[in-house]
Amino acid sequence: MSIAREPDLKDVKELKEQKEISTKYLNRDLSWIEFNWRVLEEAQDPSTPLLERVKFLAIVSSNLDEFMSVRVAGLKDQLKAGYTKKDFTGYTPAGLIKRIMKRTSKMVNEQYKTYREVTRLLTKEGIVFTEYEDLNTTQKKAMDAYYHDIIFPVLTPMAVDQSRPFPLVHNHSVYLAVLLVREGDDPEDEPYFAIVQVPSNLSRYIPVPTRPNSKKQEFILLEELMEHHIQSLFSGYIPLSVHGFRVTRNADLTLNEEGAEDLLEEIEKELRRRRWGAPVRLEVQEGIHPYALAQLQDEFEIEEIFEIDGPLDITYFMKLANTLNGFDHLRYPRVNAKYPVEFEDTSDFFDVLKQRDVLVHHPYESFDAVTDFIVNAAYDPKVLAIKMTLYRASGNSPIIQALARAAESGKQVTVVVELKARFDEERNIAWARMLEKSGCHVVYGLVGLKTHAKITLVVRQEENTLRRYVHVGTGNYNDITARLYTDVGLFTSNSVIGEDASALFNEITGYSAPHDWQSFAVAPTDLKDKLFELIAREAEHARAGRPAKIVAKMNSISNQEVVDALYAASQAGVKIELIVRGVCCLRPGVPGLSENITVRSIVDRFLEHSRIYYFQNGGLDDVYLSSADWMTRNLTRRIELMCPVTDPQMNKLMISILSVSLHDNVKARELMPNGMYTRIKNELTPYRSQFEAMKITSWKKLRLES
Repeated sequence: MSIAREPDLKDVKELKEQKEISTKYLNRDLSWIEFNWRVLEEAQDPSTPLLERVKFLAIVSSNLDEFMSVRVAGLKDQLKAGYTKKDFTGYTPAGLIKRIMKRTSKMVNEQYKTYREVTRLLTKEGIVFTEYEDLNTTQKKAMDAYYHDIIFPVLTPMAVDQSRPFPLVHNHSVYLAVLLVREGDDPEDEPYFAIVQVPSNLSRYIPVPTRPNSKKQEFILLEELMEHHIQSLFSGYIPLSVHGFRVTRNADLTLNEEGAEDLLEEIEKELRRRRWGAPVRLEVQEGIHPYALAQLQDEFEIEEIFEIDGPLDITYFMKLANTLNGFDHLRYPRVNAKYPVEFEDTSDFFDVLKQRDVLVHHPYESFDAVTDFIVNAAYDPKVLAIKMTLYRASGNSPIIQALARAAESGKQVTVVVELKARFDEERNIAWARMLEKSGCHVVYGLVGLKTHAKITLVVRQEENTLRRYVHVGTGNYNDITARLYTDVGLFTSNSVIGEDASALFNEITGYSAPHDWQSFAVAPTDLKDKLFELIAREAEHARAGRPAKIVAKMNSISNQEVVDALYAASQAGVKIELIVRGVCCLRPGVPGLSENITVRSIVDRFLEHSRIYYFQNGGLDDVYLSSADWMTRNLTRRIELMCPVTDPQMNKLMISILSVSLHDNVKARELMPNGMYTRIKNELTPYRSQFEAMKITSWKKLRLES
């Protein structure tokens, strides 16, 4: 079992500097780096199955790509604009970039040390990454044929000289930098420089024919084959050096929504501009020729250079781990998600929901229930209207198909499609166009706001009345990620929630004035105020000697005002237990400030994604599910939703989900006052929350039967 990363002497020095900068808050971006360290620890943990360690290594890379192209890119924009003001944690953009680059460089070095260890273990298991020179004659012939038949026809060598300027280098694509001398020229002459893109539409790893009497599966990297055959692209020239490089560009969208006549077209234009985003980071293979490096630095005008001791961009590890056959013993056992017991013996969702609310806990309970709810509504002749928000959907979403079918059959179907869902913009544009063609009313949300709420409203004619059925969730309507993320969703026919759901859609699609919500709290209008009210109420209970406690589970907390409200509640005596997977700007356990607050992070097999908020309320137990983290963007720049869970049984179920997380002593880390995380260790029986959560569905069945 690995242990959490212990701070070294450099860390200690940095922590002292951090303390001098801010004693009250942790920096958001530095906190994110600590989160990615926790992901890396899962790749290092020998108790994690080997192919799962491979996946975690890939996740570290993809996380870092997004962080650089969005967060660091934003800081560099501030720097370029001459912005020198400190943020609420005490950092200027220049100082923060310096600290980020120092820590991420250290992380990448550790990641590639782990990569070498993992590939060594893969070799022992018969999964081998080999180099061309180590192949036997038969294998070399096969790889030569693959290169000439498959790879060579799609390659384009691009020379860089006075008549041919530096070509466009795509964001996150791997390239080879090639130095050449012409045959017969003096080797001391200035070399010729060219680049070749490693094709992104071909597999990065290529299966190699099996050796005689061997059961090992061998692979060779695409760029390794290209490098060996590089002479085929430059006849008459002699290659001096071939090294990989990769550029990360600013990928954040800058939209003029106010002036855009058509938001969809504006986003399409901005996506095309993304290819030309300013360089943020340059990765090069270790040992790159100084002349080649100078050419790249001159072109990209960038100081942030990462020398990589291994293959660039190991996100390909994810596909490898998911597609290898015959190695299930190197993976986590398959989780057979149970269909919610409430819907097991019926196809009539509406009849069940007239009698009780239903809470589902993914991925332990099947997302098929959500899909079936929408499909049933699409085909039910009594259903008059379906309204839903769509932030991220899967590549072949059955929900999208059901909505299209409902519209084609004459139902009123309204879909709020968030075109600005980062890195899913193109997919959502495609869905929006398809839904419009089928007759759906497609709405792109409100100017300046992302629609991040996850809600579906079904309006059904029943006898002489209309009844509303609602699904509210913490996760996206995505059947793929629902197998990988932990989320909760509530089905209800509660009339108050139904009325609020109608009002919410009217606000998004029309000109309705802000609603006086009966049950919901909605950002950006009043969700933050509702949180302050609930936190302050707990403080009043504590001061009056009544039971006062807050348990909140979320992805991130970074809003200064919310942090300050929690500090005030802690000082009033409220016990506060936060379960925060990622960024946390709150500094727990500080005497006189936050000694009643604990923060834990769980990084395990599934991505912890649910947002659940519990307020003890003097013993009355108020529980909410929400789409919103406690971040400034969620509370002020997005349409978010917080919904109460009022059914007593479902309320207890939500509390049990929180309780399971709070008892984890295997995959939980606790945030220390100094900003570092340590694994929670105690003498109790090992308790792994994600394994224990699988038992909740059985508990739910027993409760219902009793």
